[in-house]
Amino acid sequence: MTPTNTTRSRSLPGFKALWERIEKQPLPEPENSIWLRVLVQALATIGIVAIDVVAADVAEPLWISGWAVPVSIVGAVWSWYRRRHRNVPVKFCIAIAMLLALGVFFVNLLNSTNDTRLALSELLIQLQVFHSFDLPRRKDLGYSIVIGLILLGVAATLSQTLAFAPLLLLFLAIAIPALVLDYRSRLGLTPPQTVKRLSTDLAPKRLGLVLLIVLGLGLGLFALFPRLPGYQLRTFPVSSPIQFAGQFDGGTILNPGYVNEGRATEGTGIGGSGNVQGGPGELDRDFYYGFNSRINQNLRGELVPKLVMRVRSQIPGFWRVMAFDRYLGQGWEISRGDDDQVETLERPVWTFRFNLPWSVSLSRTEEVVQSFTMVSELPNVLPALYEPTELYFPTRQVAIDPEGAVRSPVPLAEGLTYTVISEVPYRDRTTLRQAETTYPRTIRDYYLEVPEGVRDRIATKTREILATAPTVLTDPYEQTFYLAQYLKQTYTIQPDLPFLEENEDLVEAFLFKHGGGYPDHFSTSLTIMLRSVGIPARLAVGFGSGEFNPFTGYYLVRNTDAFAITEVYFPKYGWFAFNPIPGAEVVLTSVEQSQTFSILRQFWNWVAGWLPSPVTGFFNQLLEWVTTAFGWAIATLTNLFSRGWVGVLLGSGVLTVLGFLGWLAWSGWQSWSRHRRLRALPPMEALYQQMLNQLASQGFYKSAAQTPLEYARHLHPHSPHAPKVEEVSRAYVQWRYGGHAPDLVRLRKLVRSLKTQLKLKR
Repeated sequence: MTPTNTTRSRSLPGFKALWERIEKQPLPEPENSIWLRVLVQALATIGIVAIDVVAADVAEPLWISGWAVPVSIVGAVWSWYRRRHRNVPVKFCIAIAMLLALGVFFVNLLNSTNDTRLALSELLIQLQVFHSFDLPRRKDLGYSIVIGLILLGVAATLSQTLAFAPLLLLFLAIAIPALVLDYRSRLGLTPPQTVKRLSTDLAPKRLGLVLLIVLGLGLGLFALFPRLPGYQLRTFPVSSPIQFAGQFDGGTILNPGYVNEGRATEGTGIGGSGNVQGGPGELDRDFYYGFNSRINQNLRGELVPKLVMRVRSQIPGFWRVMAFDRYLGQGWEISRGDDDQVETLERPVWTFRFNLPWSVSLSRTEEVVQSFTMVSELPNVLPALYEPTELYFPTRQVAIDPEGAVRSPVPLAEGLTYTVISEVPYRDRTTLRQAETTYPRTIRDYYLEVPEGVRDRIATKTREILATAPTVLTDPYEQTFYLAQYLKQTYTIQPDLPFLEENEDLVEAFLFKHGGGYPDHFSTSLTIMLRSVGIPARLAVGFGSGEFNPFTGYYLVRNTDAFAITEVYFPKYGWFAFNPIPGAEVVLTSVEQSQTFSILRQFWNWVAGWLPSPVTGFFNQLLEWVTTAFGWAIATLTNLFSRGWVGVLLGSGVLTVLGFLGWLAWSGWQSWSRHRRLRALPPMEALYQQMLNQLASQGFYKSAAQTPLEYARHLHPHSPHAPKVEEVSRAYVQWRYGGHAPDLVRLRKLVRSLKTQLKLKR
């Protein structure tokens, strides 16, 4: 606007008064520290880059930093040179740009109705870029620091890998000197007047020490912080909606590495050779053979380890994929897996949630939320903890078969994210031992079938094994547990197992000919052995919990973590899993092992992998003793409080006594440590500290900012003992800073008399 136009505008009605009001307002006090501005800009840049890095890892890349970073740098430079001006036209343009960014945000919000974090991040980045053109004051720079911190926090909630860790460390390393400069600015200490002091405060050695302390405290709090038993918000990670063209065939399972329903698929497996249906063949090196409507256990070979998915869950567990009910002699199939026997579910348009049918039982359950992100392609059967009740999935339809497997219309592609809520049953061994042995017809018809040619021989062998137990085993739970342990300890994994002959039964060859087999053959053998003695069982396949990363909170699951287990049915309580494979626990990790502070144990397991075995064994034993003692104490108190008002009184009394004893122990330890610390000091130092402790017990605390003589003078109006305190303090200062030898005899008498007078006053 030209001077002439400005003069004319000021003569307009209302504008003149507005302009005069603007002119009368004092200019904001600018922030003149260029180093603070540079560090603040670096923090905002790291936040922007972090969003891009994480978005590229879990969703479609944003590449927003390509324009946001250079533009914000230009804005920061502009703000430095214009920090002493009002910049009214620039502020007006910034306001318009922010309104436009808000409109774009609402459009993005409609396209991402489930997870809005990336849309919110884009809005925040845009606001930061516009805001960077008007940063005159220290407060404005503080807003940019907060925006960078928020962006980093959003990136942390989205991150699934350690690619985020270097950015976090870099942000922390820059934030510490930035906060130092910000604090000095608040105190009015400008760098030109305090160059020497500033260089001392920002010394690399000092900042490095602070960085190490902050990192240590952060990792310690991360390990000790409790993991809540469930998500507090009912909005879960789900990929963008997937449009499926055509009719959904719920009876089809698509495994990319194997033949599906007579059609060859891409992959490195045998393809059209028919090896899934039966006969000798080779395993696909990338895809687990067990994820199909029919599996052939006469395949040989091994998988090449490959990361397939990341899982976030409150507890580790067996990510169950599917189960089989019909044994074929050399493999398994799902007898009720056709489209007309699979239930198809459709979700509403306005939500991603599917309500899954699940069996009601007498077992106590716990709700567990799991979020799965695919790293490589998997079949169209969804891994989840047993038993899933809610599914948040991006397709409009899914299907569930009679064995509890959830099927998607499409294979699980790389980058797909979905969430499952499961009601995981507690495993009460005492209760399951008392379960009935009368099974409904639906169970007898499908889960007791054994081929006639081998039934008698396998049943005889099973009873012989059960007869070797130290005590008579009468209930199915103990019989299953004993058989699983027996297989683990007696039979061996044989990686060079020969192919089965054309009509040879796998279980018969496992028990009587080879003395073992592949890992999954153990589960097949246990399943058929249980069936042969009248215990309903089925074969289930899925993934182990995987490797827990304590820094990201995700379980890293590989294709080699897939294996088969045996599920046994207990009337009114449902299906429970047993693992007979050598090198693993019979009972799979589940909610009965979960603890509020389970992340601490998982963190320790990760650390223990780097320590020598003797050290690990010692700490494991110590942790077991502490856990046992703590569990016994909790169980005892719980038992007391459950016995009515008398138990409540007894429990309260016990807690009071324990609290008093703990207070006595703490006080004694403090007194002992104080006495030990004083004995290690020089006589004059010990005498002075002893006097300070006595005065502190009366409420006369010495501030760290006070010198000894300032503290003594401060006591004059408040205490009659100030002259004695001043004499001891003066002697201490002369000894400490002047090298004068103190009169310890006289000073000890003064301190003793001071102690006596303070006790009399008390």
